Amino acid sequence: MPCLFALFAGIFPRLASLFLWLARPNMFSAAFNGSWLWPILGVIFLPFTTLFYVILWSPTGLTGWDWFWLIMAFLIDIMHYSSTAYNNRKQIPGYSGS
Repeated sequence: MPCLFALFAGIFPRLASLFLWLARPNMFSAAFNGSWLWPILGVIFLPFTTLFYVILWSPTGLTGWDWFWLIMAFLIDIMHYSSTAYNNRKQIPGYSGS
């Protein structure tokens, strides 16, 4: 069951970003100033951060609590990668867990 939750945690922000990109392409275009490279890299490497950035972005930029939520999304992305690395540490050749 924990593997199923990890799978959903990895897929959900990417699917949500994809659906948002398809439903509201102007949000992505405005948030990333018309670039397509940064959103794709963001969805691949920092999906929660990218999703939150697009949702929170406004023409005046990010202000106040927006930065708090963006930092929280970044921490969620980093925690996901670090927990995956920690759980797979025994698969590293030469690892001697004590």
